[in-house]
Amino acid sequence: MADDKENKKIGLKTTLDMVVEGCRLPVKMSILPNEEEEWPLAEILSRKEEKGKLEFYVHYIDFNKRLDEWVLPDRLRVEELQFPKKDQKTPQKQNSSAANSRPTTPDRELQLSKKLSLPEQSSPAAKLGGQGQTPQSQTKSNAGRKRKAIFLDEDSQDAPATPQPSAPPQQPRQTGSMSSSHDENIITRIKNMETIELGKYRIKPWYFSPYPPELTTISIVYICEFCLKYVKSRKCLERHRTKCTLRHPPGNEIYRKSTISFFEIDGRKNKMYSQNLCLLAKLFLDHKTLYYDTDPFLFYVMTEYDIKGFHIVGFFSKEKESTEDYNVACILTLPPYQRKGYGKLLIEFSYELSKFEGKTGSPEKPLSDLGLLSYRSYWSQTILEILVNLKPENGERPQITINEICELTSIRKEDVISTLQHLNLINYYKGQYIITLSQESIDTHNRAMAKRKIRIDAKCLHWTPKDWAKRGKW
Repeated sequence: MADDKENKKIGLKTTLDMVVEGCRLPVKMSILPNEEEEWPLAEILSRKEEKGKLEFYVHYIDFNKRLDEWVLPDRLRVEELQFPKKDQKTPQKQNSSAANSRPTTPDRELQLSKKLSLPEQSSPAAKLGGQGQTPQSQTKSNAGRKRKAIFLDEDSQDAPATPQPSAPPQQPRQTGSMSSSHDENIITRIKNMETIELGKYRIKPWYFSPYPPELTTISIVYICEFCLKYVKSRKCLERHRTKCTLRHPPGNEIYRKSTISFFEIDGRKNKMYSQNLCLLAKLFLDHKTLYYDTDPFLFYVMTEYDIKGFHIVGFFSKEKESTEDYNVACILTLPPYQRKGYGKLLIEFSYELSKFEGKTGSPEKPLSDLGLLSYRSYWSQTILEILVNLKPENGERPQITINEICELTSIRKEDVISTLQHLNLINYYKGQYIITLSQESIDTHNRAMAKRKIRIDAKCLHWTPKDWAKRGKW
């Protein structure tokens, strides 16, 4: 019997030795109590053995990367092991956000009726393909555009300083404070932080972020919720708090209503805070790449106030000068504040700034899965709010054009049309495109708006847009 057990152990060890990077096999997912077990197919991304304990880092195929995790061998179904094929690459889930937010037809002005509407107006067609570019021109314009990852000056952090890799040659700057990340290596595919403590919350990160390597070996990284400085122990954080004078983000407070405030932060004037903010955001954003340079960007941080100070809830960034009129480069609501309406509040605030600037705007593409859902919901509610509240004039059906909707909301024309298509409000009738608004759509909209408790009040926004093109240097 003893020999049989020993032989089984040897056999299992031999089998586990065959489980290498690129292999696929069913893995038991972490589940909540009272839920049925799931064994989805997963790919092995890495393996490690510390103090005699063997672990595998797995990515569940067809699941978001935020669910990737380290697992013990007892959660692997090794009898169904699939070896990697030659030149096999992990199938990437196509990010359909850009496609979903850019409609193909129709591209003409629309008029509204609560049931069936009126003839279309003759006006220049909207370019819907890719912000006015053909796929070929987009490919050319994006060629060779790649930005660098942020490596902070660690001398100002409590963690010991380590030599930093030299910066790659300067290349043309891509739009946005974070850009789409297509070139992944095995290091950036693996979460490198176990837990962070931000204020009163302990949060499990979702993705990789290039924090200093020495911080990735400890169980909890402590972050000051006011200046976002990261330290390696609670004692270091307490020592930092005695010296940190901030009780709110640096920069100007441009909005306050009740306990909600927004601060505008210049990436050139507050580099360290801006870089730390990007590092924090990267823990929860997979589709973006960080940069060294925060000078060309503004950051708008939303906070919630109590007697201890202004606590960060989320933020969005935007370019000081955007060639494609993006009003958001990167947007994030921190996990403890998600599903509370703060995401829509951030989006609404970004469009309120666009109204003050007197132009339409759109978020930088591609959007994350959660970002696309939030924007779709905001666009739908905002446009339906206008359509539902239209009043008939002289007994005739109410009328409105796409351009008028854009002027009222500051939402870009392409996004307005794509939203109407998404809601199935556009119909083709007697040779023309019209909008039909059913009672069911109105009832659904009213229920959604009843749940939306927090709104931006334009009267509480004290802000003057700057013409950065005339300021010479940022």
